[in-house]
Amino acid sequence: MLPNTGKLAGCTVFITGASRGIGKAIALKAAKDGANIVIAAKTTHPHPRLSGTIYTAAEEVEAAGGKALPCVVDVRDEQQINNAVERAVEKFGGIDVLVNNASAISLTNTLETPTKRVDLMMNVNTRGTYLTSKACIPYLKKSKIAHILNLSPPLNLNPLWFKQHCAYTIAKYGMSMCVLGMAEEFKGEIAVNALWPKTAIHTAAMDMLGGSGIESQCRKVDIIADAAYSIFKRPKTFTGNFVIDENILKDEGVENFDIYAVKPGHPLIPDFFLDEQPDTITKKMESRGPPPELREEKSQPPPKPRSGAVEETFRIVKDSLSDDVVKATQAIYQFELSGEDGGTWFLDLKSQGGNVGYGEPSDRADVVMSMSTEDFVKMFSAKCLHNQYF
Repeated sequence: MLPNTGKLAGCTVFITGASRGIGKAIALKAAKDGANIVIAAKTTHPHPRLSGTIYTAAEEVEAAGGKALPCVVDVRDEQQINNAVERAVEKFGGIDVLVNNASAISLTNTLETPTKRVDLMMNVNTRGTYLTSKACIPYLKKSKIAHILNLSPPLNLNPLWFKQHCAYTIAKYGMSMCVLGMAEEFKGEIAVNALWPKTAIHTAAMDMLGGSGIESQCRKVDIIADAAYSIFKRPKTFTGNFVIDENILKDEGVENFDIYAVKPGHPLIPDFFLDEQPDTITKKMESRGPPPELREEKSQPPPKPRSGAVEETFRIVKDSLSDDVVKATQAIYQFELSGEDGGTWFLDLKSQGGNVGYGEPSDRADVVMSMSTEDFVKMFSAKCLHNQYF
């Protein structure tokens, strides 16, 4: 882990979406320096599936050595943003760092994304980031540290990242375009950067999206907190960068990244928007290749017969599928299994009635998991015993 240096002692860090997950992890890292943390988030009462409120986060911040100001903020509400900024300045005397972490996600294609969900993503991700930055900038310009950090990806225009979740990509890239524009607009006054993980990060939200068991292919939130801290240590001249967590920590001298893994040594899921594995991406794009009517004209070899523990596990899962499970999950999983009876398998919990099978799913997978057949069978055997799936 990256050691604390005390750089943020007495500084005020305003973080949206800081009641849990990545936002809270960044808050706790800064709190260890003795920073003042403004926890700007919506959750005042425990969520049935997501733990943490602004008040429990504030308690953790103060236990870590910082001072906390919990503020009820829905970043879609400009007045709530302005009120929180005013309270922060009144209590702590200014704002030194802004972290735009609040975000909404829906990995759905154009026809499956309701207008209400489109508005939510645009208003939280792009508009919320813009308005929170706008409210904090007058105070950031007075700070000796002066950093804005957006949790958003590099602006990768590969169509792959637009095809299956166009609205989400547009909303997330809006946050990144705020970096592009504001870094130039406030050059010399405020450092404005983006931070994005190289791999999936394990949070309660990830569990909801990827299902139980996904954590073994994720890194902990600590890697984002350390990477953010590394950015905050840098001068205002470090601006306009789209930083990848692993890369900046390598610059800090970190060599052992297993310390950040939920399950050290286990294969990790690459995060969205990064063409780190172009061969894999190309393979996936080619697999969707020509239109169905053309694919039908080309004779295909019969699928390889499957048998063994994996096939039996999928048979049990298929027998247990129901419309209720599909409705509650709405995701397609692809499994890249190594070992005996391995290969590519899929679990479709999005189509009516659900489906499982050998090979790639007909539609792009929402989650791709790589594991041994032994781990796969163990994971699903446990789920069968508890009668639960993703």
